[in-house]
Amino acid sequence: MDRSARMLMLRGAVAIVFGVLALAWPDLTLLLLVAMFAVYALLAGAVSIVAAFQIRRAESKWWLPLLLGIVSVVAGIYALVAPVVTMLVLVLVMGANAIVTGALDIAMAVRLRKVVRGEWLLVLGGIVSVVFGVLVIAFPPAGALALVWMISVYAVLSGALLFALGLRTRRASRELPMRRATANGH
Repeated sequence: MDRSARMLMLRGAVAIVFGVLALAWPDLTLLLLVAMFAVYALLAGAVSIVAAFQIRRAESKWWLPLLLGIVSVVAGIYALVAPVVTMLVLVLVMGANAIVTGALDIAMAVRLRKVVRGEWLLVLGGIVSVVFGVLVIAFPPAGALALVWMISVYAVLSGALLFALGLRTRRASRELPMRRATANGH
């Protein structure tokens, strides 16, 4: 479970750093935004894929973070390989990525509910992702500056929620041996 906590905290940290960088430079060009999105998607996806393989023996649904990672890596690679096309469809790619990752986060939260209290943070993060994705797809003509702000706020919010859940998961995994010892009369 400690690996899961690290994965959540690292995903959260990557999202927060991405969001803060985008807020620090609101006059980013759309091409730079595409590159930042690609790096974010690749890093977050890589973290999820590595975590999936680390937990595959202990978790029956280890494929959920693997699927999440693959979706993010594919979106990141696409953004790097076709930046001009990505600029034209960036809104749709980012919106679809947010919807899929949000839905997968909600699915993982359902799995976590038996293991740790506070899974609602991952559900809330998933809901934030899905709502963000729907809004981005619903309003594609939004200006680049407005898109930068929306993405920044989304990344910081979802990152903070993931990081908080990671902290809770880590705390729960450290308290579990104490609870077992107390239950066994030690």
